[in-house]
Amino acid sequence: MNQRPASGILLVDKPQGITSHDVVARVRRLAGTRKVGHAGTLDPMATGLLILGIESSTRLLTYVVGAAKEYTATIRLGSSTTTDDAEGDELGRARAESVAAVEETAIRRVMARLTGDIEQVPSAVSAIKVDGKRAYARVRAGEEVQLASRPVTVSAFELLSSATRDGYLDLDVRVECSSGTYIRALARDLGMGLGVGGHLTALRRTRIGPFTVTDARTLDELNVAEELIGPADAARRLFPVLDLDQQQAVDLGHGKKLALGGEQAAGPQAAIAPDGRLVGLVEFHGGTARSIVNFPPDEERAS
Repeated sequence: MNQRPASGILLVDKPQGITSHDVVARVRRLAGTRKVGHAGTLDPMATGLLILGIESSTRLLTYVVGAAKEYTATIRLGSSTTTDDAEGDELGRARAESVAAVEETAIRRVMARLTGDIEQVPSAVSAIKVDGKRAYARVRAGEEVQLASRPVTVSAFELLSSATRDGYLDLDVRVECSSGTYIRALARDLGMGLGVGGHLTALRRTRIGPFTVTDARTLDELNVAEELIGPADAARRLFPVLDLDQQQAVDLGHGKKLALGGEQAAGPQAAIAPDGRLVGLVEFHGGTARSIVNFPPDEERAS
């Protein structure tokens, strides 16, 4: 009888030109299971960190999706597009003299306005649903889509370098932001604020929460068994840890609440058994811990 694949998460460095779903399909074959999901889509144009969950560790992805993210990107000033990136049709192009007149002090000033807690209008060509249909599908069908602004946090919007090319000004930037922030929209709004238009020409995700692309592997390098981060290890990186004794581990695994008393931090905690296994994620209410996600006891040690 075939043994069930081990549970855990994988850090993949996605190449350009394929979808996040393509990566999932490849890993399903490599891992020998269909139970594979990802945390946070990357557009085909984008590269970098894609976090995959296998078997029961897909339950952790909900929490990974909401983690803060870091990107490096290239923004081209002097041209706007239908998609706010290089894959769209050009909407308008500024005169080369206008682009050449853009000063670095002005760039940094507008970037500062786009930093912090801001209201951002997502790109029209996005996966956001409008009356039950994806915005990008409506745009491709010829509809005009107006999306409402939404609050996001841009913790850092840093100019790394700039270069003039063929009448455009290309900016290499670094962005730290909350989940739900569109880097394409930052490129659009920066170009709009400078009066010359702008769009994204390159995007690389370098970090999601505590996980970085330097620890990721390309699809050609990926060995699932060797690179799999077990659920307990992953949860320790994501949450505060609640160490259980043996009886508490049994009780929590059976769905019982744990009366531990005392002041506890808000939000999920990783409940770890004495043998190092992740029993589940718990939340505290008045000194009592209750499970919000349980993990099967036999998956972590599967091989």
